[in-house]
Amino acid sequence: MFTVRPYAKADANAWDALVERSRNGNLLHRRGYMDYHADRFVDCSLIAERDGEVVAVFPADIRENLVTSHGGLTYAGLITTQALRAESTLAVFEQIGDHYRALGVERVIYKAVPHVFHAYPAEEDLYALHRLGARLKRRDLSSVIPLRETLHFTQGRKHAVDKARKAGVRLQVGADPAAFHALLSGVLGRHDTRPAHSLHELRMLQASFPQQIVLHEARREDVLLAGVLAYDFGRVVHTQYMAASEEGRRVDALSFLLAELIVGVYADRAYFSFGISTEQEGRVLNGGLIAQKEYFGARAVVHDFYEWPL
Repeated sequence: MFTVRPYAKADANAWDALVERSRNGNLLHRRGYMDYHADRFVDCSLIAERDGEVVAVFPADIRENLVTSHGGLTYAGLITTQALRAESTLAVFEQIGDHYRALGVERVIYKAVPHVFHAYPAEEDLYALHRLGARLKRRDLSSVIPLRETLHFTQGRKHAVDKARKAGVRLQVGADPAAFHALLSGVLGRHDTRPAHSLHELRMLQASFPQQIVLHEARREDVLLAGVLAYDFGRVVHTQYMAASEEGRRVDALSFLLAELIVGVYADRAYFSFGISTEQEGRVLNGGLIAQKEYFGARAVVHDFYEWPL
């Protein structure tokens, strides 16, 4: 018999242990990552158990009569172990619906975990949502390289990498994100936006997960030209942030840096993820941005959002 109950702070260790052995969870779903911005969200996460054993967790926040899974994360649906199969997933979803209805919730926005981030097939949740009347609300387009297949950089990308190498650009791991965060903020500021994480938050997250959140820098004579903040999920490596200075763009430092990560540092992984290139909830495709990723051989994976009326 499966039961669903609210998450409590005392469950943090059990929650993280579930994520660690889950089919579709990663760093983003650990409480130490989720809770860095706990002051911005009202948590209403749930835990599914069978005979006292945690078999699934549901990261979520609530605002008025809307639950989102989770507003502070890129994706976070039902994170499950092998114990949760098709019929039991349906039963758990029904209990999730009952729990939120009792709180006066009218709908759930479900941000499904894209399949490339699964360690083992885990799409029973999508079937359950279909059965319960959920509808696709938003679809973002992300770019991913399957690293175990033959890589196909375009000739232009190969030329850019060679240009940077001849210009004396070199790769190193950044010890502190301050210079990169300033560079990133300047680049995003030209587009009237800013990083999702403050410098303080980046430092805090890196200190909490030093092996999984790694800053890679392209420098020449100790001058920062480009940087990539990588989230290392194990099977998948994701570029959380990328930025280059004007001089970095002139010498193609970011192309060099990405190529070094793809064919060198992370070559033994299953996927290299660049993230989304869509805007306005997926209705607009940034053609220039996605083309830069495709030049490295990346192709599309969708990030789907479902609206589940209760």
